[in-house]
Amino acid sequence: MTEHEHYEAVVVGCGPGGAATAATLANNGIETLVLERGTDAGAKNVSGGLVYAEESAPYTIDDLFPDFRAEATERPATENYIHNVAGDRVESFDISSLHHHDTAWADAVLRRKMDSWLGERVHEMTRETGGGLLTDVRVTGLLRDRGEIVGVETAELDPIEADLVVAADGVNSELARDAGLMDWEEPEEWFQGVKAVVDMPPEVIDERFDIEEDEGVAHLFSGDLFDGVRGGGFLYTNEDSLSIGTVFHLDSIADERAEPHELLDNLLTHPLLAQWLGDEYEEREYAAKLVPDSKKAAHPSPHKDRLVLVGDAAGQMQAQGPIIKGMNHAVTAGALAAEAFATARSRGTPHDAGELYEGKLHREGVMDKLRPTSYRTLGRLAETGPVASLVEAVADSPVGRFAVSALGEDVLERLFASPRLMAVMPDTRTPYVTIPTIIAEELGEQVTDENRVQPPALDDRIGDLTYDVGDPHIELIDNGFDASGTAVTACPVSAADFGGGCYRDEYVETNGHEEHVVSLDTQPCVECGTCAVVADTHWEHPDGGKGVEYREG
Repeated sequence: MTEHEHYEAVVVGCGPGGAATAATLANNGIETLVLERGTDAGAKNVSGGLVYAEESAPYTIDDLFPDFRAEATERPATENYIHNVAGDRVESFDISSLHHHDTAWADAVLRRKMDSWLGERVHEMTRETGGGLLTDVRVTGLLRDRGEIVGVETAELDPIEADLVVAADGVNSELARDAGLMDWEEPEEWFQGVKAVVDMPPEVIDERFDIEEDEGVAHLFSGDLFDGVRGGGFLYTNEDSLSIGTVFHLDSIADERAEPHELLDNLLTHPLLAQWLGDEYEEREYAAKLVPDSKKAAHPSPHKDRLVLVGDAAGQMQAQGPIIKGMNHAVTAGALAAEAFATARSRGTPHDAGELYEGKLHREGVMDKLRPTSYRTLGRLAETGPVASLVEAVADSPVGRFAVSALGEDVLERLFASPRLMAVMPDTRTPYVTIPTIIAEELGEQVTDENRVQPPALDDRIGDLTYDVGDPHIELIDNGFDASGTAVTACPVSAADFGGGCYRDEYVETNGHEEHVVSLDTQPCVECGTCAVVADTHWEHPDGGKGVEYREG
């Protein structure tokens, strides 16, 4: 094999998982090179989002970066609510106890600010061991020697060898796919998140949400305001902005031919939000990403040869009803992977790191949080067609509605705040749409506030994003509407009868007959990866520093 530059460890991606890996490697004196595709860490990243520190976790992000909360986060989530919605009727539950369970703290974050700060710390730490952080570098695949993974290949640099390769390159991980450890074949394994960052001065946030400057609130929304699509909405208070968005099962978005930007607008314009948004509405940024459903996608053995996967690249995103945790698991996994390599290296067998890492994920309880045994035995059963249909019919029957009324607000609130119940919640229409709607209809109160918010049009949202467009990074393999037409509505920057997004459909005359086809323009792409799942494409990331660049994330 040709001689290449060699590092003890190469970490691909500098989000929370990659940063935790690199920091732990550096703390163990390991020469570590970190490669980041964005112009800086965070330029490509999006989150809802709350970052948690779990009391039961062996590592938290403030363990590894002591100044993290003071320097890199927004407001703590000191209160948590879920709102069941049916038209203009709403029944709200306090679920703070659910989110405070096993939680040392939980803070709202904006990824550009957070990841950029982490990147600076990582660069300082890894330089001390002979490495560092390089930005604007896209890792295109794995370097192999006689079939074994020995390093990485990039678009901008010569190949690099390493004793450990860490894929922390996110939900669209090209390394995980290159290794055959992850794929994009099943829409039910993914969620799609869409978010608006809304400008709001700190003193206005304090007043409208009735909180102090060191407090914050997390609101979740479910019911009939999302046109029957399985999922829900969220609102988090930042220092001087709000993060408002939606997260839906991708297969439900595809099946319902729903348009993500319209589902977001359904939330933004609901009367309940009038009390918080007021009459002046200014979006700072519109963003989107895919999210793995760890119950189905978390890899139980996330390694191969010298490669280990952490974070979204390994499907390590816990989404169980109102419990949405990803960044904290990426941090834990990254630190455990680094710890495993340090142990294997000290034994003189560095290439055993993957096996040690897998064992740590299971022994430390990470995998059971991501893929709960209770869900595999009960929740999965409730998703089978006959059982799901029966449960749905009973829930929406007079008997089901009587049961909701009989249980009452206090009992239902306790059930919604039960970690055990949420762990077995099936991914069906019943808990996401039907039951919240019935609760609001039977127990809710009418909201009479007038919401005057007028969200920006989709072309304005796209136009406000920052791009440095490179070569087209997605190829449409089959442009027939039957094969790829779902992307026209599922893509968060596309829509039916909209000519300015990535995907659009049209009828063309071919050999005397009309064909329904799809065309693609990658220029406005937000790199979420949706089309890779719902359309017949060849999908890659843009080269380093190219494509969309998020200011907020």
